[in-house]
Amino acid sequence: MANPLGDGSERVGVLVGGGPAPGIDGVISALTLEGRNRGREIVGIYDGFQWLMAGDTDHVKLLDHDDVSRIHFQGGSILNTSRANPTKKAEQLEAVLTSLKKLRIGCLATIGGDDTMFAASQLARRAAGSIRICHVPKTIDNDLPLPGDIPTFGFETARQLGFSLVHNLMEDARATNRWYFVVVMGRSAGHLALGIGKASGATLTVIPEEFDGPVRLETLCDLLEGAMLKRKALWGRRDGVALIAEGLLERLTAEEMTAIEGVRITRDDYGHLRLAEMDLAFILKTQVERRFVERKEPIGITHKSIGYEVRCAPPLAFDCEYVRALGYGAAEFLLNPGPEAAKLSGALVCVENGKLRYLNFDQLLDPETGRTRVRRVDVAKPAYRIARQYMIRLEREDFDNREKLSALAAAASTGARSCTPEEFEKRFRYLVTEIRGGL
Repeated sequence: MANPLGDGSERVGVLVGGGPAPGIDGVISALTLEGRNRGREIVGIYDGFQWLMAGDTDHVKLLDHDDVSRIHFQGGSILNTSRANPTKKAEQLEAVLTSLKKLRIGCLATIGGDDTMFAASQLARRAAGSIRICHVPKTIDNDLPLPGDIPTFGFETARQLGFSLVHNLMEDARATNRWYFVVVMGRSAGHLALGIGKASGATLTVIPEEFDGPVRLETLCDLLEGAMLKRKALWGRRDGVALIAEGLLERLTAEEMTAIEGVRITRDDYGHLRLAEMDLAFILKTQVERRFVERKEPIGITHKSIGYEVRCAPPLAFDCEYVRALGYGAAEFLLNPGPEAAKLSGALVCVENGKLRYLNFDQLLDPETGRTRVRRVDVAKPAYRIARQYMIRLEREDFDNREKLSALAAAASTGARSCTPEEFEKRFRYLVTEIRGGL
């Protein structure tokens, strides 16, 4: 790999970790073009940390203008991505550092979510200033702790595509008199599910942040069944779309998950549950359908998942513009930092109030766990409270209003057995006292 600048010129490396998100290639493009404008070679590293931690320096490519000039329009990643975790073993982290030095990489840009940022922070600590590292925050989950509620790149594109899919499902539900249970990707936070649900006006959205501590599967089923009964009792409708954040799976106890037939618990390289391999939508559909069958009132429920469909979508104009700023900002931090940024050997780049900011990795780590802090939905803020106002689900007022309570009890009755208002209240009222954000 010849270096036309001579052996004395340090290269800039770039790699991608974690799941795909719309806009990755725009970051690679902006970083490469700006880095080359500043006289540096840009080394694209394939498959995240996977090869570097094995001491393999062959899976790289020098990026030139023609490689990147028009890739900002496309989804995916020209460098691929992986969840390889170099922090599991000290020797693997050391191998990454050795590999980078062998490639004459003096500056490294990492593109990824909370796990990749954690790996970048640990590499920066181990490098002790010998390699400058800038992390570009990427995730459709929107769960990195950026200032001022700034979204992570890829989130807005994923939300827009998810919104279009749910809009179509809502019309299908109405036309066919059925319910859809749609699980939306989001490992630790409910931002994407809530964003899609709020924009589309989905019947209800359920997110992990509504619960303190572990969540029982029965509680989720009660919440969904209660919403379906309310929809029928007050509006005479037997259709709807419920969005459920997949992160609720991580709140279920291991005992409950292992008791579910067909569920196999597996984890990724960072120790996270492989949520997409555990079909929460099907589990909930099966459980809730059974309740209506037992009531001798079968109802149609179709289960869907939204996640992989939106991760590699072509980015919206918002994300195309946003990632160009982030890619430029990464080049600025690595190659021409200002006085304050120069004090840091590693940082996360973000944009706040139109200005580039560099956040020290230490600011972003949870002091108790030592891992990256997670930004969760604040159910006390207006963004959630407004969304909740337009959902159809059981609320305090339904139990305090005798007329509504009687209608709900009637909807829960069957030809063979009636349900009294008192019985309905005893069964479901806990939902509005134990779940946060209730109205």
